[in-house]
Amino acid sequence: QVQLVESGGGLVQAGDSLRLSCAASGRTFSSYGMGWFRQAPGKEREFVAGITVSGGNTYYADSVKGRFTISRDNAKNTLYLQMNSLKPEDTAVYYCAAKYAVLTTRAQDFASWGQGTQVTVSS
Repeated sequence: QVQLVESGGGLVQAGDSLRLSCAASGRTFSSYGMGWFRQAPGKEREFVAGITVSGGNTYYADSVKGRFTISRDNAKNTLYLQMNSLKPEDTAVYYCAAKYAVLTTRAQDFASWGQGTQVTVSS
């Protein structure tokens, strides 16, 4: 499995931007579809964005479409999530996750998870 470590979370105001990073190690990063998920207190973990092995295709939850951008640098074994125009409802712990080969959007399909990074957006 691949090991994942997120960074870049923090406390920001509504309308601000943040960029999350996820550093991967242990296996061939470029063989994994990657996703970002988030979990707010009292809520289930939800899909935020996903990117295919090559980076050629990306997918977004409707709630973040047009505001968030997922990308990856396979040479650096790193996944990113650029978050713009942040809203208080974006407050959650954000997790990156890896799924070997074909990307899906279901959390249960992802075998490797990071420890999460907190994003808090104040109004």
